[in-house]
Amino acid sequence: MSMKIALALAATVGAGALMSTAAEARPEMVGTHVANYSPGTIVVKTNERRLYLILDDGHAVRYPVGVGKSGKQWAGTTRIDGKYRNPAWSPPAEVKRDKPQLPDVIPGGSPRNPMGVAAMTLAGGEYAIHGTNVPGSVGGFVSYGCIRMLNDDITDLYSRVSVGTTVVVTR
Repeated sequence: MSMKIALALAATVGAGALMSTAAEARPEMVGTHVANYSPGTIVVKTNERRLYLILDDGHAVRYPVGVGKSGKQWAGTTRIDGKYRNPAWSPPAEVKRDKPQLPDVIPGGSPRNPMGVAAMTLAGGEYAIHGTNVPGSVGGFVSYGCIRMLNDDITDLYSRVSVGTTVVVTR
């Protein structure tokens, strides 16, 4: 094997190992084991840290997500009640209590804004499915209950769903 090929192979394997530790933006078309949901439903499997957009009886688009940390997880059925590009963020009372140094509002588009490039708010609470300014957190138990996605993934999902879409969060 030539030295150039060996170096290229080592670089490719090394890059693959580095990238496999963090979630990568790439919605996957998968056969679904998520049964009994209508096409268009979003299903979040908290323990898998995956979000599924149901396409039909046997297929879904799957995305990696960050979910609620211990004590902050929830389960239930809700709906998307708003869609926002580059949303401003105001920390909910619980977050502000834990992190009083946070400003009352972080403007949309700011690199400090934890909502990323888009957010879809969920009815009945202070939760959202949103992008992130910390991509390494996707795939973990990291939030106060929100569903955190890579910015490219939230952009893709945002284009596929509308206000009123059913969202089911399971553990």
